[in-house]
Amino acid sequence: MKPFYFLALLAAPVWAEACPPSPDHSVALTALIDQIRAAPDERAAQPISGQMWELWLDAPDAAAQEVLDMGMRQRNNYDFVGSLVSFDRLVEYCPDYAEGYNQRAFTRFLRENYTAALVDLDAALALSPDHVGAQSGRALTLMNLGRVDEARVQMEEALKNNPWLSERALLAKGAPLGPKGEDI
Repeated sequence: MKPFYFLALLAAPVWAEACPPSPDHSVALTALIDQIRAAPDERAAQPISGQMWELWLDAPDAAAQEVLDMGMRQRNNYDFVGSLVSFDRLVEYCPDYAEGYNQRAFTRFLRENYTAALVDLDAALALSPDHVGAQSGRALTLMNLGRVDEARVQMEEALKNNPWLSERALLAKGAPLGPKGEDI
């Protein structure tokens, strides 16, 4: 075992009990989806999107939040191995928390492990079907797997929940997920 893996395991909290249920933000999330759909432009949609992320990133308890935050810091510092260790621990501790799977999927996507990322994104969406980040991440993952038709459908689904996603450009005429058979 390499020293930094061992140190990461020592630094991680020990789970004293089972993970509590994930916070139920469904009412607030539905309201935010309605608001972002009604937003007049991308600038007005941006703070609403931020509020959505605040809800998704609200872990079930302080221990889970600590591991989530650590995994995201590790990934931001390009410590993808450490990030995966953290997100593995989070998913093990809180298997019903969608964001654990979504964040692990993002790390796997960055490492170009698209098959594993897709498994995590499917798990995240099974737990949180309207998770726009997981929906658009799934579309990008499918696109990178060469499954363009499925990616197009998934991106369209994400845009139903947030029409202001920057990834919407991928559906434009001539873009990778643009209309079939239509060139620029």
